Amino acid sequence: MTYLLQALNARAGEFISLRRDIHRHPELAFAEHRTAALVADKLEAWGYAVERGIGGTGVVGTLVRGHGGKRLGLRADMDALPIDEASGAAWSSAHNGVMHACGHDGHTAMLLAAARHLAEQGEFDGTLHLILQPAEEGGGGALRMMDDGLFERYPCDAVFAMHNMPGTPQGRFVLRDGAAMASSDYATVTLTGLGGHGAMPHRAVDPIVAAASIVMALQTIVARNIDPLQAAVVTVGALHSGKANNVIPASATLELSVRALDREVRATVERRVKALVAAQAESFGVTARIDWKPGYAVLVNTPAETDFARTVALELVGAEQVTPQGPPLTGSEDFAFMLERVPGSYVLIGNGTGLGQGQGGCMVHNPGYDFNDANIGVGSAYWVLLAERFLTSKGAATNA
Repeated sequence: MTYLLQALNARAGEFISLRRDIHRHPELAFAEHRTAALVADKLEAWGYAVERGIGGTGVVGTLVRGHGGKRLGLRADMDALPIDEASGAAWSSAHNGVMHACGHDGHTAMLLAAARHLAEQGEFDGTLHLILQPAEEGGGGALRMMDDGLFERYPCDAVFAMHNMPGTPQGRFVLRDGAAMASSDYATVTLTGLGGHGAMPHRAVDPIVAAASIVMALQTIVARNIDPLQAAVVTVGALHSGKANNVIPASATLELSVRALDREVRATVERRVKALVAAQAESFGVTARIDWKPGYAVLVNTPAETDFARTVALELVGAEQVTPQGPPLTGSEDFAFMLERVPGSYVLIGNGTGLGQGQGGCMVHNPGYDFNDANIGVGSAYWVLLAERFLTSKGAATNA
């Protein structure tokens, strides 16, 4: 596949410039108006049938060739994060407090580079749907697009997405079938006691002591209620209470983040968090209210589609640049909801291992992060090859 890599690398400069333009103008969840318009305009100019405004600011571009019945979906995300950028790049965010700290600008650019090549030179027989999604960063943009009829209006036999991965060598593809990313749930625990003077604690009911005990007790859930061969995370990310050292406050609030790589484990953790908080609160004489907010589902890659995606990676870059079955991640991704409806796979591409500017090793959601532009060529070539291999008689099996 040297010729394909050469072809996509030869025109990567145009899409590196586009990526940096998107990076300089980041937009938060459901506010991706400039980015969505740019994407839609490009796709229309290349001959795609385009629908705008799906799920708010989502875009779908469709290209049909021949008479084949297969239907493929390729998805990229467009939103940024509420972070002040400190990457030092010349194309740093022009908007205070907002930056592309997860590489969605690069994901969009890779898909657009592939879109142009497929429109001008693609050899396939079937229907290609390019899904440009808003609000992946906690906004549930995938669900919003699906609630807006995404797969009813644009049926797909399989759907694929790609995400960059700092710490993995640039351009290396990492595949995994089965559970690949964790669910994410969030809880706010409000403890109510009785305020009083810090010198007379017997005249008060101290929610801080209860909160401290709950924080420690929550760590026993993973250690003692979850199979050691399974994975789960219970993190207390915030504890707010009181303002003075000689005042026992009347209330305390804890903010929890909960992750799991199995649906049953997820349910067990939720059940145990609620039971433990209630029991601990009662033992200290305070009342507890738990506001549980379900987040993203466990992301499960289907075996047949992942094997197909793996085969494409091996064909494109060779075995030395492919991890065929990588480890699961405890981060979360709302592409999981699409995979609950349509078979498919979520592919990782290495962003680099170096920590210097442009070397790609800085972790996502960090003010110093930037997408590695060397991935534009190889990432877009992967999408082209996957689309051409899928949308032929030799492609992956469909559910049609």
